[in-house]
Amino acid sequence: MSYTLTKTDRISEVAEKSPRAIKLLTEYGLHCANCFLNQFDTIESGAQIHGMTDEEIETMVAEINEQITKEEKEASG
Repeated sequence: MSYTLTKTDRISEVAEKSPRAIKLLTEYGLHCANCFLNQFDTIESGAQIHGMTDEEIETMVAEINEQITKEEKEASG
């Protein structure tokens, strides 16, 4: 079952539902999975704290969802 990341997801929820999404967020510079604030911060708020613009956040979320979907399709053969 596919997981779709949204900018309003709390980081702690993303970590539980999709470890791959957390790895991709880390590649974007969001090392929030290990932060104690991950229980409260959303993807959007975490990204804003790290200086990302709304446009960059939208692009990041779309690219992560695209990558996850691609990998799931490849894995299912």
